[in-house]
Amino acid sequence: MTRTEKLNILVWNEGVHEARNEPATMAEMYPEGMHGAIAAGLRAHYPNADISTATLVDPEHGLSEETLARTDVLLWWGHIAHDEVSDEIVARVQRHVLGGMGLIVLHSGHFSKIFIRLLGTTCSLKWRNEAERELVWTVKPSHPIAAGVESPLIIPEQEMYGELFDIPDPDDLIFISSFTGGEVFRSGVTFTRGKGRIFYFSPGDQEYPVYHQPQIHQVLANGVGWAAQPALHRAEPSVANAARDWYV
Repeated sequence: MTRTEKLNILVWNEGVHEARNEPATMAEMYPEGMHGAIAAGLRAHYPNADISTATLVDPEHGLSEETLARTDVLLWWGHIAHDEVSDEIVARVQRHVLGGMGLIVLHSGHFSKIFIRLLGTTCSLKWRNEAERELVWTVKPSHPIAAGVESPLIIPEQEMYGELFDIPDPDDLIFISSFTGGEVFRSGVTFTRGKGRIFYFSPGDQEYPVYHQPQIHQVLANGVGWAAQPALHRAEPSVANAARDWYV
């Protein structure tokens, strides 16, 4: 991606697990929160970017009109507080995605209001949390998000996500995960909605230190680079009648 302006990245996390210290190892694993670990990993790849974080309890969930207007890519992690996200804020985020803001949805964010709203399906899946090994296999190595990523990417312990994953057919299927129990899952997929690019990446349960793995940082950094678009392309969607004098 070639751009002259500074990249603006916002990492959003509901922050409920951190506030409750659930699991009991949360404070030790993520002393700056999962959002802090994700932001730190991105700073190693984008040292000149403006990378900030926000949580559910911030005013307007940290997702004001002004903040979203200057955000190139929004990363979203949610789990147990999806219903607490304001519908007004969800509509605001959707409008900015349709206008060209990139969106990266992480792990249990598949059940977030914004992901369901943009995809139009239940986004449900099968799951089992027994600290199983996850192997993330690259199935589209030509995609920019797969650049420099080991295949398989090994996650020693992780929550199992399995099919059926109720999503529309993705634009790109980049990663498929396999688990100790034999299940497989479409763990890295992309979509386009309006002018906005969306990347869903499933690894990252709150009970495991997944967001400290360098290869996970690589995937997320690649996702940011793919989803970000030059600011001049940002424009809110509009509906207009076609001119009828084209044949004159």
